[in-house]
Amino acid sequence: MSYGLLDAKAPQLVVYGAGGHAREVCWLAEACPEAGVVVAMVDDDPAQHGSSVNGILVCGLEEARRRFPSARMTVAIGSPKDRAAAAARASAAGFTFASLIHPRSERSRWIEMGEGVVICAGSILTTNIQIGRQVHINLACTISHDVVLGDFVTLSPGVNIAGRVRVGDRAFIGTNACIINGEANAPIVIGEDAVIGAAACVTRSVAAGTTVVGVPARPRA
Repeated sequence: MSYGLLDAKAPQLVVYGAGGHAREVCWLAEACPEAGVVVAMVDDDPAQHGSSVNGILVCGLEEARRRFPSARMTVAIGSPKDRAAAAARASAAGFTFASLIHPRSERSRWIEMGEGVVICAGSILTTNIQIGRQVHINLACTISHDVVLGDFVTLSPGVNIAGRVRVGDRAFIGTNACIINGEANAPIVIGEDAVIGAAACVTRSVAAGTTVVGVPARPRA
């Protein structure tokens, strides 16, 4: 699809990032027309400015703000820390943030969400869930009741989170990892900046800044 041929009167969306995840987010945006048409991708590398990715202009942050002053932004960077830093730069430049929620995801009406959330196709979110700012929920994830996701959390494809789990800010959960359920008075807590390895099974709380791997998940040696 050539984005340059789309309706000039449509809302505009700038995607921060130009890598693989950003390309997927641009595709997701096609299924979310209310969020806007992708008019540019932002890359912090000046060598990439003026190029195109899948027919979409790549430029710097300031140029994107100047050329598309009415556009909102979605930050499409997988790393939680890098996404947080990019969102801060974008906000300082004057951008506001759009959420992208694929119509083939399922969620109840008992969900609270912050700005800039990305939820990809095939994900299912049940009830009484709190989702912070700039959280990314990738393809085919499941999130059960009474889960809290802090700001800038990343769920990779196929993550399963059972009930009564709290995930701290900037935590990263790898592909096909699962977190078992906590109890009403003792939720499982994944600390801020923790990393859950791909296919790990978390059966107990994980301290902040800790990387765990395996089944059951244990701190990486």
